[in-house]
This record gives sequence, C-alpha cells and structure tokens, in this order.
Amino acid sequence: MNASSGRGPYAKSAEVRRRILEACVDAFGETGFYGATMKDIAKRAEISHTGLLHHFARKEDLLIAVLELRDERGAQFLKSADAIDPAAHPVEALRGMLAVIVDSELQPGIMELHCVLSGEATSPGHPAHTYFANRYRSVRRFYTEAYTALAERGELRSDVDPRTLAAMTLALINGLQAQWLFDRDSVTMESAIRAFLVSVVPGLVAR
Repeated sequence: MNASSGRGPYAKSAEVRRRILEACVDAFGETGFYGATMKDIAKRAEISHTGLLHHFARKEDLLIAVLELRDERGAQFLKSADAIDPAAHPVEALRGMLAVIVDSELQPGIMELHCVLSGEATSPGHPAHTYFANRYRSVRRFYTEAYTALAERGELRSDVDPRTLAAMTLALINGLQAQWLFDRDSVTMESAIRAFLVSVVPGLVAR
C-alpha cells in the first residue's frame, strides 16, 4: 500500500469530526451543554446518531473537544506566551493578548459558546467547571505577572494592586464579549479594551 492511499480515510474522518465540532459550537452556543442533545448535534452535522457515537461516545467528550476548539485559534499566541514572558516582556505580552481578542470577534459562534458555557459552568457539578476555573485562574495569573512587572518598572499608572487589576481586566473582557453579542454594531471590544489598557499602561501606545 502506498502512502497516499492511507490518507483518504483519515482525511474523511477528520472532516466529519470538524463538522461535528462546528455543529456543537452552534448547539451548545444556543442551548448550553444541558439543553443540547446528541441527536440534535448529529442532525446539525448531517450524520447519523450512530456515526456521531463512533467519533464521540459521550456528550462530555464532545464538550472537551469543543472547549479545545475554542482555544485553538488563540493557541499560537498562547503557546508562545512562555516565550513572551509577561514578567519579562509585559507590554509585548499585553499586545499579544489584544491580538487574540481581535481574532475572537471573527468567531461569534465560539464567543457565544464561551458566554453560555461559562455561565452554566459556575455550578461545581458541570463537566466544564474545572476547565473554566483553570482558564480564568491562568488568565488572571498572566495579567497579574504583566502588571506586577510594569509596577516594578514604574510603568503602571494605577494604584490598584496587580492581582485586583488583573481580575478587573478579565471582568471587562467577559462583560464586553456579552455586550458585543447583543449589539455588534455599537460595541467594539478591541478598542474598548485597548483604551482601558492604555489608561493604566501608557507605554502600550508606542510601537
């Protein structure tokens, strides 16, 4: 068997999985994890219920895969975030996070998914509770490290301690995401978040 003949089934399987995950983004974004059903997801993906179970045996498995998809487009920056150490290069790190936010406006379905699931997942029994708890903790730590480094350099224009300022920043981002989903013509997340960051980190303006 030559190498090319082995790629056909794999490519087809990958395409089906992609369709399933896109269907999940829509279903979970509209009705949440508990409201969506496996049969509805299969119908949206245009495959049989049995075909869906072949790829994902449980709805929890789908949820994990969808949450990974939610992070996929920001992964390139997040993977390099260790290289763009917020403690060593705080301004560059903040600019990188702004780039991720700009990109998120191109993914309204995934943003809806994030808003719906993060609200549901406040319950400790929700299957995504640990994911969101860890995610928020990680993002707060990222901003805390950046703000702490800037404060030590005398480049932070705020009397609020870095940890609290980090929590405020994340609250602003989440709030703007929700507002943008209700009124995309009037709310521009990137410019609002940039304005806030520049008010506390004047050096963010210079390039």
